[in-house]
This record gives sequence, C-alpha cells and structure tokens, in this order.
Amino acid sequence: MKRLILLAEDNEATLDMMKTQLEFLGYQVTLARNGVEAVARSIAELPDLIVMDMHMPVMDGLQAAFQIRKEPKTQSIPILAATAKAVSGDREKCLASGCNGYLAKPFTHRELDAAIKKLVT
Repeated sequence: MKRLILLAEDNEATLDMMKTQLEFLGYQVTLARNGVEAVARSIAELPDLIVMDMHMPVMDGLQAAFQIRKEPKTQSIPILAATAKAVSGDREKCLASGCNGYLAKPFTHRELDAAIKKLVT
C-alpha cells in the first residue's frame, strides 16, 4: 500500500512539480492550497506525512503546523516544512511550530526523497 502524503502548496507550478516528484517516488498524494485546507485534510485523511509550504494564503504553514499539533488525531503526523523564502532563523521557527524537518526551495528530487525518508520509515 502506498504511503499518503498531504502536499500543502499555494503556487500551482510548484504544486504540480512537487506532486509529480512525489508520485514518481511512489507516494499517493492529496493536495491542500492553503493552511486551512491543510489542517482540514490532515484531520480527514490522516496522511503518513505532510509537506507544508510555509507561506500560503488564508493561514500560513506555521499556523497550520501548530493547529495540526494541537489536534489529537494528527499530532504525531510528521510535517516537512518547505519554503522558498529561507532566511536566517526560518528553520528554527518551523521546527518550533511543530515541523519535524525543513527544506529550502529550490531542492532536488534527491533532497526531497532523503528528507521524506528521514521522517517516514
């Protein structure tokens, strides 16, 4: 059975590229286009991993990760933060919000695969 990854990303080009990469790696992918959708889908679908963009409309990834950690059903789901606006202290903010891993965009297919494998065994 394929592992389910929730991909939370608001940029359509990035979403399509990452979805294709994740499917190539053998994962089933479900999508959210903002933080509110990510929280709702994580509760409804209980994915094996969440790949979360940190800069999304409606609710950003930091807030979404915090909400996911507060929900008993989803608090143990690994969250991989992915951000294009990587600045000093970003990694620490992401980890403090409840994310388990961090990737700065752009990243390679291999970097994405390695980051996922660290979080999902």
